[in-house]
Amino acid sequence: MKCIETEKAVGHILCHDITQIIPGQTKDARFRKGHVVTEADIPVLLSLGKEHLYVWEPAPGMVHENDAALRLQAICQNRYMKASPVKEGKIELSAETAGLFLVDRERLLQINMNDQLMIATRHGDTAVHPGDKLAGMRIIPLMIEESRLVEAEQIGGGRPLLQILPWKMKTAGMIVTGSEIYKGRITDKFGPVVEEKLKAYGVEVVDKALSDDNKEMICENIQRMRRQKVDMIVCTGGMSVDPDDCTPGAIRDSGADIVSYGSPVLPGAMLLLGYFADGVPILGLPGCVMYAKATVFDLVLPHIVAGHEVDKAFLAAKGHGGLCLGCAECHYPNCAFGK
Repeated sequence: MKCIETEKAVGHILCHDITQIIPGQTKDARFRKGHVVTEADIPVLLSLGKEHLYVWEPAPGMVHENDAALRLQAICQNRYMKASPVKEGKIELSAETAGLFLVDRERLLQINMNDQLMIATRHGDTAVHPGDKLAGMRIIPLMIEESRLVEAEQIGGGRPLLQILPWKMKTAGMIVTGSEIYKGRITDKFGPVVEEKLKAYGVEVVDKALSDDNKEMICENIQRMRRQKVDMIVCTGGMSVDPDDCTPGAIRDSGADIVSYGSPVLPGAMLLLGYFADGVPILGLPGCVMYAKATVFDLVLPHIVAGHEVDKAFLAAKGHGGLCLGCAECHYPNCAFGK
């Protein structure tokens, strides 16, 4: 850095904050470190008693923090995202639509292994709403070698690190199983819980059927809903390995390709997930979904509604973080479950 006359500082970069004090009103930085001095700033700086300034000397191959933040923004930003103005060398991205937020964690890690720059995001594989903060990015020093930015851009590879998939599915068919419900011995408490969870993502249950514990009856209801072309099908109950639990066998017989029967998540170990040839998903939900605040259903549902196919590797990876701690007061999704 060097000391120069304020009147000759236009275009130079400040090395430190310059504070303005207005008695009874404010005491705050009038100009922040990293600010590029303009012609209009000169009289203000002089009124603050700054006849000399400490500024950075421009050097070939170096990039200012504001310009660097813009380049990191370009590595991250995708559709349905809004960027904040650059402030003190930092840019934040927020969501412009509701949907599933995805992060390319491998490339994010590679970029953050690069010294002197950083990108921080919220957890991926989660639902976001308009206005939700997604990520922030900046460099650590005031200036950075351009070669470091080029390296980050090469890792980015022209494909944004972040993605929002808007909710895609609108309709669902639901089959509530159990002889005790089918024969009117008890009131269905399972279906309403699932309907509320679907409604939160804009999915309407347009066809709801009650079924005895009978594989043929369940399968027949599935096929009828297939003919109605609902976006997804959900079966509740009858998901254990007991001999009289027929739901898994009925889903198999319906022609669905089973991704997994079982998941390394508690609550939710007995989840069944499959897809038909046209991409329509079908889920068999274990009983825990009826009474537990957060289960495996809450982890996979955003992906299903966004049309983001869930595979066995995704479910297997949920073993890490897939144990609900059963807190006295549930704060899901603002907790570690599923993350």
